[in-house]
Amino acid sequence: MTQRLIGAIEAGGTKFVLALAREDGIVLAETRIATRTPDECWPDVAAFFTQASAAHGPIAAFGVASFGPIDIDPASPRYGTFTTTPKPGWSGARFHDVLQGFGAPIAVDTDVNGAALGEWQSGAGQGCATLAYTTVGTGIGTGVVRHGKPLMGFSHYESGHIPVPHDRARDPYDGFCPYHGDCLEGLAAGPAIERRWGQSLSKLGSPPDKVELIAGYIAQLAASLVLLHMPDRLIFGGGVMKTPGLVEALRRATKTRLAGYVKAPQLDPGLERYIVTPGLGDEAGITGAIALGRGLLT
Repeated sequence: MTQRLIGAIEAGGTKFVLALAREDGIVLAETRIATRTPDECWPDVAAFFTQASAAHGPIAAFGVASFGPIDIDPASPRYGTFTTTPKPGWSGARFHDVLQGFGAPIAVDTDVNGAALGEWQSGAGQGCATLAYTTVGTGIGTGVVRHGKPLMGFSHYESGHIPVPHDRARDPYDGFCPYHGDCLEGLAAGPAIERRWGQSLSKLGSPPDKVELIAGYIAQLAASLVLLHMPDRLIFGGGVMKTPGLVEALRRATKTRLAGYVKAPQLDPGLERYIVTPGLGDEAGITGAIALGRGLLT
């Protein structure tokens, strides 16, 4: 059978991953570009897919897994358009502006929904009916997949902006979120850590008191995900989660917050199989973007 080709984009806060893949997932061409403004990024995106298509064949569909906030409702006239994103220059930009010239259908979802889909398909979420994937990096966000379909309401979920208890005696930092100040993202994302202490947790040497503080904030989200979605597994990825000792501290803090209220075989002792890191590593997002594009092929 002839393999149709999928153009895939994982659009993150600091970089774009661009790939051309066969529908079986085999990547034929891939590159990374820095996330700048749309006027700077779009020509690079167009050039990559033009060159990759010339080398390998026409693109049958595009899958985009992007940072946001972004309109991911296919019925919306603004589908694929950035909305209230604090990233300068991106509000009002639309992926269709650069991709529609290729004449292929376009699927757009969030970066965390894409990563969740990738992990569900071929990573640490295999075998799960419901899976929650959270990234803790430049921002914080969660994608929830059930039976291979990302969940949403009138828009995508915004778990990074939930309020969390903030003990100012222990942590006097005000938070950096331009909308909420000390929401979860404002207190525990990478920029919050660096503005509070001058560098990342890893570069600080992963001091236990600071690791426990950040783990406590993230555990508020972990416990909420359990109570709201009852997923079969929680995956936590992103640069902050690579800090030595953080995932272990997160398991302990989540267990404390659940306080034994939820009893289920999925919640193994110590949550070592329940709260895990990505099986695909940094490839979860682009794997999910390819899967989004594949979903448009009939």
